[in-house]
Amino acid sequence: MDPLFWPSETNSFRRFTPASLAAIEERIANKKNKQVKFKGKNKHQGVEEDKLAPQLDLKICKKLPSLYGDIPAELVGEPLEDFDPYYSDHKTFMVINRRRTIFRFTAAPALFIFGPFNPIRKTAIKILIHS
Repeated sequence: MDPLFWPSETNSFRRFTPASLAAIEERIANKKNKQVKFKGKNKHQGVEEDKLAPQLDLKICKKLPSLYGDIPAELVGEPLEDFDPYYSDHKTFMVINRRRTIFRFTAAPALFIFGPFNPIRKTAIKILIHS
């Protein structure tokens, strides 16, 4: 395959930050507003929604395809924004280990206490993904 068609490494991998979480929450709110707006109209007049499905090559516990490039060493084991468009309006983030295995976690507080950016939760995630 021609390397010109591969996505660049810098664009594929972005850290999951509080700004990322705020953007996801905004997309969820916009989606709910659209549903409320079209709820009063006839079902036949409503806009056809795109039925997205998770990409099969980005499933949990599968290896990251080489199409996405090499993951930078500083991002191994770190929370990343999900590249799968299906999860663009889900409160999730992904973590990739050294063997390029994909793990997906929810951004909701764990045990109603530990948010996604809590150091205890980050440590627990690193232990979980360690081979």
